[in-house]
Amino acid sequence: MKTQRFTDNSLFRFLMVILVPLAIILLVHFKAGNYYESILILFFINLILAASLNLTNGITGIFSLGQAGFMALGAYIGSILTLSESTKDTMVSKMPQWLKQFQLPFWAALIVAACVTMIIAGIIGFAILRAKGHYLAVITLGMVIVIKSVLDNASSLTNGSRGISGMTKYSTLPVVIITALISLFILYRFRTSAYGRSMIALREDEDAAASLGINHRTIRLMSFMISAFFAAVGGCLWAHLQRTIAPSLFYFDETFTILEMSVLGGMASLSGAIPGAAVLTFLPQLLANFSTGFTIFGIHVPQINGLTNIVTSVLFIIMIIFRKEGITGSSEYLVGTLFSSSTYTGLFRKQTYLDFAHAFTRKNRSEKNKGEPQ
Repeated sequence: MKTQRFTDNSLFRFLMVILVPLAIILLVHFKAGNYYESILILFFINLILAASLNLTNGITGIFSLGQAGFMALGAYIGSILTLSESTKDTMVSKMPQWLKQFQLPFWAALIVAACVTMIIAGIIGFAILRAKGHYLAVITLGMVIVIKSVLDNASSLTNGSRGISGMTKYSTLPVVIITALISLFILYRFRTSAYGRSMIALREDEDAAASLGINHRTIRLMSFMISAFFAAVGGCLWAHLQRTIAPSLFYFDETFTILEMSVLGGMASLSGAIPGAAVLTFLPQLLANFSTGFTIFGIHVPQINGLTNIVTSVLFIIMIIFRKEGITGSSEYLVGTLFSSSTYTGLFRKQTYLDFAHAFTRKNRSEKNKGEPQ
């Protein structure tokens, strides 16, 4: 009989993946204050963006750098649809009258923005997905430039480079958590479906996948469109958190930030989006406390300009040398635990607690034996 690993126990998975994060979220929401809650909201938005990129870059094998462009489309379309007529008249006086009068509730605007972005991605993807590898990466990066130029010059709709402000802060902590969970669930179900397995097959060997009857163009285009859909969701949430948007905010900096989250966490799994988003959301906030200098072991370290960039770069170098596949690699332990029924049904079985106690005792005994002198 195969011995169950301690980390596979339903109780352990529930405690570490669900209960502990839930306790932290509740503590931040009720006790920590608005600043820390805003950082947590930003983490969940980044989680959606990183997971959407993992679907194309890691799972399907399409190296796209266009996520910031789709994020911008979602942010602008969602913002325009939720703004009141008076605000639109003040911000963008040349906007067509019918669009000024057209207003949707936040959730409806979010879905419409994501669907419109997905359709645009389908049109773009039909033309560019014939390219592969670094050629496709350059094309999608060029797409970001084109989208920014359109937003800069379509002043009658977007107010040009001055951007749009005055959106209501709909992106509260409960809203972004619900949206992130729904997004992860849909992406996870899609990854574990026949279409998801086809994407993985294309990533591993396109010729072998084609010999099995997998239409690589259809699968690649589907992955590209779904990824754009959730990038737009993240963009719409981000816009209604910051309440001010401009084309310059969705350019190269945001492009590579999303890519860094994906690579650091692990591109080949949706679970990789969680640690990737966590590191690149919380680390800059932590390092900001040391931006004016700090003291360690009695030695005063003066102010270091660009400390966040330096630490992030060193972290990436270490990851590339010692773990090129990212923190989670191809493992779906985190997301799989979150949406697996066994995580919850196992809590009602006596054997789960017996296995947990036995595994915990065995683990402690093993660590104690390692510490004893030979």
